[in-house]
Amino acid sequence: MPAGPLIIHAPNVHQGGGGTLLRSLLATTWLNAPALVKPAHLILDTRFESVEAEIATGCPQPTVHRVAPSLRARWRAERLLSQLSRPDTRILCFAGQPPLFPCQGHVSVFVQNRNIISRTDVSSYSWKQRLRIELERLWFRTRAKTATEFIVQTETMHDLLDQLLPGAAIRVRPFVPPPADEPGPRLLPFTGKGYDFCYIATGEPHKNHRQLIQAWCLLARGGLFPSLCLTVGQQNSPELHDWIEARRLDHGLKLENVGYVSAAQVEQIYGRSRRLIYPSHYESFGLPLLEAQRHKLPIVAAERDYVRDVVSPEATFDPDSARSIARAVQRVLGQGMTQSRFMNPEEFLTAMFAA
Repeated sequence: MPAGPLIIHAPNVHQGGGGTLLRSLLATTWLNAPALVKPAHLILDTRFESVEAEIATGCPQPTVHRVAPSLRARWRAERLLSQLSRPDTRILCFAGQPPLFPCQGHVSVFVQNRNIISRTDVSSYSWKQRLRIELERLWFRTRAKTATEFIVQTETMHDLLDQLLPGAAIRVRPFVPPPADEPGPRLLPFTGKGYDFCYIATGEPHKNHRQLIQAWCLLARGGLFPSLCLTVGQQNSPELHDWIEARRLDHGLKLENVGYVSAAQVEQIYGRSRRLIYPSHYESFGLPLLEAQRHKLPIVAAERDYVRDVVSPEATFDPDSARSIARAVQRVLGQGMTQSRFMNPEEFLTAMFAA
């Protein structure tokens, strides 16, 4: 690594898997490897939690620059990154985009958002989200030359990026945060003995909560009521949150939606759960899959490459089919699946004239 300063450029990273990875990266860098960072600059989202407590006494104190979630502030942050760079600088673009303006030094772009590098179906997103994704795709394609290398976490992401940028320097370097060891705030009151399934995910459309809940409704119609824990926050995904709650009440589902949770609370959920179910259409990494594996939880997941990049699931399903999800749940719970009884021609005619 060059001897110069480190710049971690992470505007717009503040929650979800990206936020979890960034927190662990900052803590590890300043607690375990201060000799690597020397004087450093952190360009962070204003919504990202304070980092001062993560820096050990005696370590070089980084200069923290905060970026508001606006286009003007992001433009200024990109200008700042270019101005701070030097020939010996090591830059880590953690927000997944190459620098907007040319930078000196070695520029590594950590690519986490699959929407940006592949033509995933975003028709279920709002028009504002679709517009943002199209602009981000344009930014990535046109500014890729400002990066020295790209870093991804799975072979699937490597292949997708290689198709988009043939000949680019791409490295697969997966990392996961250590388990949270602090107790953290308590979850909402919990009266059961445990969850049959949990799904740790925010409410973006590709996370596929609606098919999952439709599957739970199908199971309820068949008299099966497995318990399920979700983490869909009302503040960030109000429409989805209310839709889930309406299905819960209409079908009497054993479902507890605890909303946005901290890393410590996620550990509590895994400790209460018997399995992880993961119906997401696509992921750049799928961190909860590895977290569940660490907790020795069986995994029931979508039959997708991103899943098998990191784990071997107990059972899989077609994420586009609520019935397929329901049948996978029935299989792992040891419940018989209702199948059609086929009539012979005589029975068919008898039934037709009896109608």
